[in-house]
Amino acid sequence: MADDPLDAADTKAETEGAGDDWAAALGEHEGAGGAQAPAFAELGNVGTTAPSGSQNLDFLLDIPLDVTVELGRTSMIINKMLQLTQGSVVELDKAAGEPVEIFVNDKLLGKGEVIVVNERFGVRITEIISQADRIKNIG
Repeated sequence: MADDPLDAADTKAETEGAGDDWAAALGEHEGAGGAQAPAFAELGNVGTTAPSGSQNLDFLLDIPLDVTVELGRTSMIINKMLQLTQGSVVELDKAAGEPVEIFVNDKLLGKGEVIVVNERFGVRITEIISQADRIKNIG
């Protein structure tokens, strides 16, 4: 209870103890007449950024993104998963030749087709998801 005179007396006795750091800090604060506003230097044009803001854009262009291409999915029970060995075939939910999904940072960007270039897999982008659909899929 804030209005209880016994609580106020106990609090005052606790803060007046000799060698009590909190009491000393409280006394300094009360003697200073209240809080003072901190002083900050004005921000101005330092001249380190390009007028067009291209330095800010260059900074953003260097941010790494994770790109994932999903060939297909499946689900199985633990018993079937434990029976998998080298050479086992896992059937996926997509048919051969069906477009694969391209994700950037786990968000769907578009669809494409799997290609082979110099003995390496690649993806030719065939469809980019519209901005409205990307925003709808964020939530």
